[in-house]
Amino acid sequence: QTTFKYFWDFAHPVSGLIREGSKHADNIVTTGGSGFGLMSIVVAMERGFISRDQGLERVEQTVDFLAHKAQKFHGAFSHWLDGTTGAVIPFSQHDDGADIVETSLLVQGLLCVRQYFNRPDVAEVTLRNNINTIANGVEWNWFQQNQQDVLYWHWSANYGWAMNIKIEGWNEGLITYVLAASSKNYAISKSVYDNGWARSGAIKNGRTFMGMELPLGPDYGGPLFFEHYSFLGINPIGLSDGYANYQTQTKNHSLINYNFCKSNPNHYYGYSDSVWGLTASNIKGGYTASSPSNDQGFIAPTAALSSMPFTPDESMAALKFFYYVLGDKIFKEYGFTDAFSLDIEKNKAPWYADNFLAINQGPIIVMIENFRTGLLWNLFTSCPEVKAGMKKLGFSAPYL
Repeated sequence: QTTFKYFWDFAHPVSGLIREGSKHADNIVTTGGSGFGLMSIVVAMERGFISRDQGLERVEQTVDFLAHKAQKFHGAFSHWLDGTTGAVIPFSQHDDGADIVETSLLVQGLLCVRQYFNRPDVAEVTLRNNINTIANGVEWNWFQQNQQDVLYWHWSANYGWAMNIKIEGWNEGLITYVLAASSKNYAISKSVYDNGWARSGAIKNGRTFMGMELPLGPDYGGPLFFEHYSFLGINPIGLSDGYANYQTQTKNHSLINYNFCKSNPNHYYGYSDSVWGLTASNIKGGYTASSPSNDQGFIAPTAALSSMPFTPDESMAALKFFYYVLGDKIFKEYGFTDAFSLDIEKNKAPWYADNFLAINQGPIIVMIENFRTGLLWNLFTSCPEVKAGMKKLGFSAPYL
């Protein structure tokens, strides 16, 4: 409930979109983080933190802004927007146009909202229609860059395909391929998934790390957000395709991360079975995507807490340590701050972040709710187009 205040009290007052971070300029709102914010509003209504009417009013404000003010490129949004005007704020020199992965994280949230507000009254019907207009307007297959069998991450009106980054697995991009296959007007074919995302099977790992077999991805699994962002909406329980069992993938990646921190091969003071979790976060003097392959001694609370559906016991132990032992050193007005280090040898003294990031706060709310009730999983996978798209790509699950 405290974490939700980031998405409610600290949202941009004009657009309702979610600010990138508590230390960023006030007008910078984040597309993907706003998708997480929409999902957190659903949780807040269900939990009684806010009323359904309050949630509807805020979501209407956000959707209206996205539909009528926010700049779009072939239906897709940029990574950052100005929360007042809707104009692009460049994320980097060439990243001043469409970001199709950020767009998919936003659409994931919009579809959950559409499924939640299912009543026949005029306000909710209008909201659903506006969400459909936004979602159906994304030209997913255009991002194949001239019909290639892969999706590309960015496109700029000023620089074209200059960034030229293919969305290849395994990482947070699974949701992009699922939504692209689900599109009413601009769908990709299964071959784009197989040859692009799955890299003709090269996505597979199959080796064992920290006693756990890892079906997909880089050695040791990479940062934990790989198993969070797409699975805020996609339910991995009982899910499989030609490449992996995703229940095994999500659980084992989380356990590899846990066991790595517990065994602490780099000898950082404070790591334990209750102090674990490596993912992208602020660190002292910067920002990095922490993982077992890039362990600099900084723990991000979102890593263990957003893995709650996959590692409930290990995540709960971390939660209790973060809350009861570290307490107000890291638990503040918007929940847990972004990261910390207890290391008094390599880092000279304990260090505690004093900032919050939307993309790290959101998954905490959504994944704890998915662990408790499966709420967002049930909403997202109830979308008829998502079911059809996932089946088209070769997925099977009890809910499909």
